[in-house]
Amino acid sequence: MLPSLSSSNRLNRLSRLISAVQTTFEARLSSLSGAALVQADAATPALPGHTRLNLCNAVNDALKIALDTNDRSYVFGEDVSFGGVFRCTVGLLERFGKERVFNTPLSEQGIVGFGIGLAAAGHTAVAEIQFADYIFPAFDQLVNEAAKYRYRSGGHFNCGGLTVRAPCGAVGHGGHYHSQSPEAFFTHVPGLKVVMPSSPAEAKGLLLASIRCPDPVVFFEPKMMYRTAVEDVPEGDYELPLGQARLVAEGSDVTLVGWGQQVLVLQQAAQQLAGEGVSCEVLDLRTLAPWDVEAVCASVSKTGRLVVSHEAPVTGGFGAEVAATVANRCFTRLESPPVRVAGADTPFPLAFEPLYLPGVARVADAVRRAVAF
Repeated sequence: MLPSLSSSNRLNRLSRLISAVQTTFEARLSSLSGAALVQADAATPALPGHTRLNLCNAVNDALKIALDTNDRSYVFGEDVSFGGVFRCTVGLLERFGKERVFNTPLSEQGIVGFGIGLAAAGHTAVAEIQFADYIFPAFDQLVNEAAKYRYRSGGHFNCGGLTVRAPCGAVGHGGHYHSQSPEAFFTHVPGLKVVMPSSPAEAKGLLLASIRCPDPVVFFEPKMMYRTAVEDVPEGDYELPLGQARLVAEGSDVTLVGWGQQVLVLQQAAQQLAGEGVSCEVLDLRTLAPWDVEAVCASVSKTGRLVVSHEAPVTGGFGAEVAATVANRCFTRLESPPVRVAGADTPFPLAFEPLYLPGVARVADAVRRAVAF
């Protein structure tokens, strides 16, 4: 029989146990260290024609260009005129005035509804949802209004000038109301485009393409990367194509597919596995709706294996769509079943975030199983 413990002793023992478990799993599973892969060398100057920016500043640069090049464009949302809670809109009010950059009430449904009306009237609306976790009150506006506006009018009207920005994903301390990745909800909606960048240069080019796209776009920004991701970003105005995946690294044994912050985790896993003689091809989807089926299937047809990874819960996550499509189109070329490495089917935790995240160790283990199948 165990000796009885006082309440304080039990709490102390529990705290030590939690600390030990968390420390162990942080070392093995945390994906946050992957952000170091996008850190430019501070000792070297920026490339010619480039400026060294973090992802937050790259977004800010894209918004400046969008407002500069189109006098019928507007940026608005909660605290936007103050620079936003993540400081992505700093300086825009002072440069473009309160009629084009302004705050809104705390009403996500109202923010998106206003943006739909603005876009339907021929303007370009860039609406900010402060956290992607708070986008759900606007779900009806996005799904039943924005996505269907052109279809239900027989092509006479549209709100293609609408872009909804939403910071998403893990941040290290956000818990279940400031860490979610709800991208899969919107990939199920014909009429919406869904985009998530994986670096500052990608963010700038993809955001400008989204703002100028003739369809409404939900643009998710991995907020962990706002400060941690720094690289040389091309100066001036440029766009990156929507619906076209980016080949991050070539390989021959297995295809790793991800988007947003998770691309960095896949890169780090690929580097680790290279030391074990496993050659990984890494693809960044960039756009989830529409997604680049041809690029993914071409890669898997070459490697014979697929590991797809995302922070969102595994059940119903967009990785399931990628895996199902690959299983259908590449069946005779597969050497092993497609594998998903994702968040758990639980609310996003606070204290145990490292246990939840699909980090480098979990991705590497999945690749080893696929190769050994």
